[in-house]
Amino acid sequence: MTRLPSLTIPRWLLVPAALGALLVAVPVVAMALTVDWREFGPLVTSEASTDALWLSLRTASVSTLLCLLFGIPLAVVLARTTGAAATLLRSLVLLPLVLPPVVGGIALLQAFGRRGLLGDTLDVLGLEIAFSTTAVVIAQTFVAMPFLVLSLEGALRAAGTRFEDVAATLGAGPTTVFRRVTLPLALPGLVAGTVLAFARCLGEFGATITFAGSLQGTTRTLPLEIYLQREGDPQAAVALSLVLVGVAVLVIALTRARRDSLVAGAT
Repeated sequence: MTRLPSLTIPRWLLVPAALGALLVAVPVVAMALTVDWREFGPLVTSEASTDALWLSLRTASVSTLLCLLFGIPLAVVLARTTGAAATLLRSLVLLPLVLPPVVGGIALLQAFGRRGLLGDTLDVLGLEIAFSTTAVVIAQTFVAMPFLVLSLEGALRAAGTRFEDVAATLGAGPTTVFRRVTLPLALPGLVAGTVLAFARCLGEFGATITFAGSLQGTTRTLPLEIYLQREGDPQAAVALSLVLVGVAVLVIALTRARRDSLVAGAT
């Protein structure tokens, strides 16, 4: 990693930077210090805990794939278009970032619930989305996709259109330009957005419990299990919280290493 000259960083910034780092680190360290490590294994390997963990990993993976499927085209459209329509679309796509998750869950319930806007149509097709594993995936995708769109759009705007224009003048079609030029240029931003989306899916709580409920093995993800254990068994809640933190840190570290290798390869 290249070290910046110390003169480029005002020394007074070190104090708020250190306080910000402590604000994040101290609560995590406090959890690690207060958990009963002798009982850690039994606490995190109970049937309810393992069901919740595997459900979280499965649904977060599927939701992240959906974020990629829908988010990449959205980010490209927003990065390469201007005007009032693009501004309105961007505001709509980023709306889940500022909405309370519970409000997002209510909105999803009004859209896909049995008595929702699409409820009758879904009943005719024999589909029941609300309070199912599918509802968990939809809720996670709803709240996480803006993170991917925001990261990728920023990377695309930073990359500019010069190389795309050159490829087009050489005869490459729009799909070829997108596949061979646009995506490789924005790959570090895409990787970062994917990590953020997965982490957001993994930690989603409010929209999930509102739209999907809390059924063990079906809709009760790890954040929901932690919330339920908080009242009855605080030690189990702390232990499961550390598991969630550990999984998130592992995913971020692995993807960060992959992103650094991509950047190094590009340079």
